[in-house]
Amino acid sequence: MLQSLGLGPDVEAVYRGMLADPSGGVVELCARLGLTETQVRDGLDRLVDLDLLRPSRDSPGALRAVSPELGLELLLRRQEEDLSRRQQELARSKAAAAQAVSEFAELRPNTAVDGAERLVGMDAIQSRLEELAHGLTRECLAILPGGALSEASLEASRPLDRRALGRGIEMRSVYQDSARNDRMTLAYARWLTEEGGQVRTSPLLPPRLLIFDRTVAVVPIDPANSRLGALCTSAPGIVASLLTLFEQTWGSAVPLGADRPRPTDSRPSAAEVELLRLLASGMTDEAAGHRLGVSLRTVRRQMSALMERLQATSRFEAGLKAAQQGWL
Repeated sequence: MLQSLGLGPDVEAVYRGMLADPSGGVVELCARLGLTETQVRDGLDRLVDLDLLRPSRDSPGALRAVSPELGLELLLRRQEEDLSRRQQELARSKAAAAQAVSEFAELRPNTAVDGAERLVGMDAIQSRLEELAHGLTRECLAILPGGALSEASLEASRPLDRRALGRGIEMRSVYQDSARNDRMTLAYARWLTEEGGQVRTSPLLPPRLLIFDRTVAVVPIDPANSRLGALCTSAPGIVASLLTLFEQTWGSAVPLGADRPRPTDSRPSAAEVELLRLLASGMTDEAAGHRLGVSLRTVRRQMSALMERLQATSRFEAGLKAAQQGWL
């Protein structure tokens, strides 16, 4: 009953015994309480420490029990003092932590200015993404171009995605069609869907994009040069534009579990149409492959097959015939 005040069962029993009959000694207490001599003596020592037993004036050398009204009030007051002291220590610790965070922020190169933060280096980007994922309350949207994702990127994303999905966060991700050809990326995308996320693919995607709770977006500063880092912004106008871009991309993408409609003999696939458009715009094979997330060899193989289907002897002729047939 009195454990919350610091009295264990044996100590409480000794206290009750002393209140009932303070005249007996250790031996008598042992007999009445069914405790060992060690338990009784330890209980008496603890009660003296708590000021619940004091020297007797009637019997020198003996102890008397302090009344519960006074003794327990003293214990409560002592606990209140301890609590007040711990609260003061906690307040000092919070102030010291806040000061440390402030000092670290001044030393850190990646600091926010006017709702935007330039993140330089993979560690800085990963740390910011972890903070944003931890603070998610509703939704995370992602556009992930480039086809196959690196094993390091997938392993860094897995714990963040698992925690978010476990908290009921809605996750929608758009991968490039070519990701279906990479075993690890495809396995990860399937894992996401099994855990409750939604995944779609598209032959051509805008640059990488992450949006958290429709209020914060993270995009590469220069998609062609990852060393320049990423931009994290909460500016409403920018976030709204990126949300529109995501929804348009999502609407034209195909669910991961569904196959794209197979083209007829006279029509190219969506990926082939995008390849023709990119090459017709003057883009090199290598650049087109990068945009589509496929290798240079795949680009050349697909283009060769298209020229054969169009019965064209050159890429220029292939472009003309594709336009004439309404492919472009």
